[in-house]
Amino acid sequence: MPWVSRVFLILLLAPSLLLAQDSLADARKLYEAGDFAKAVEILKPSASNNGDAQILLAKSYLQLNKYDDAVNAAEKAVSSNPQNSEYHRWLGEAYGAKADHAAMFSAYGLARKTQKEFQTSYDDDPKNFDAAQDLVEFDCTAPGVVGGGTDKAQPIIQKVAAIDAAEGHYAAGNCAAVKKDYAAADVEFTKALDAKLKNLNRVFDIGDYFAQRAQGEKILAAVALAQSMAPQDHRIGYYKALAAIVSKQNFADAESALKQYLQEASKRPDDPKPYNAHYWLGRAYEYQKKIGDARTEYGTAQSLNPKYKPAEEGLKRLQNQ
Repeated sequence: MPWVSRVFLILLLAPSLLLAQDSLADARKLYEAGDFAKAVEILKPSASNNGDAQILLAKSYLQLNKYDDAVNAAEKAVSSNPQNSEYHRWLGEAYGAKADHAAMFSAYGLARKTQKEFQTSYDDDPKNFDAAQDLVEFDCTAPGVVGGGTDKAQPIIQKVAAIDAAEGHYAAGNCAAVKKDYAAADVEFTKALDAKLKNLNRVFDIGDYFAQRAQGEKILAAVALAQSMAPQDHRIGYYKALAAIVSKQNFADAESALKQYLQEASKRPDDPKPYNAHYWLGRAYEYQKKIGDARTEYGTAQSLNPKYKPAEEGLKRLQNQ
């Protein structure tokens, strides 16, 4: 093709390319704001040949609990660029989410696909800590029949630690936690905070862990690190409330913070879900012997997520009171 024709073709295509990029940017903003359905609406018409758009589409579908659609979009992304580590990771996330909601026979096959994608993602980029953490958690959680195994996780944890000590401690803590070795998890997560873990979402994950362990001071240690990284992050008030509740103090302030969090109706993908906030309100009421209020909050949490075991356990405790 003569160079003049090529230039003319590029000029013709430029507006559509810009439009596609603008659409992707708009969809990403909607996704980050929690408007997943609108993000899908924008992405679907133009995502077919764009791997980044397909991955954003997959992530939006996951938030909407549309697991088949998420798998389909992520598979298209991987097909468009098989060497992209993040594409493989999100395909693994999609397979994993579908496996969690599949019948047993189908779940086994999906779990094996999940492991394969996480492994491929990590092999493609050993510095992709998200991929490494996903792979470690899978190996420490899943049985050998679907490709898991703690023995497989340990070399990965060591390799991660050699690159970033804090990420290594987090990986070791996460593996210990899923194995219910809470003493080891306490130590590793504390070391991850002391080593200044850089990933804000993982810092808050540690806050969640210590909340379940009823260790208020450790939650506040996670909050302090988060504040040094993102002082305006609206999750800080939520985790301060959790620290107060498990320490059984300042209940009024904690309740106010959680109710404000719920009133804001934040739906961002990395935020604690509304059922989490309702559960902790129930916990605060239970500690104060406000049994009726506690039952209401636990019931709300369970209605929002029937598989949320802490709410189920809270309701069972109240049956004896």
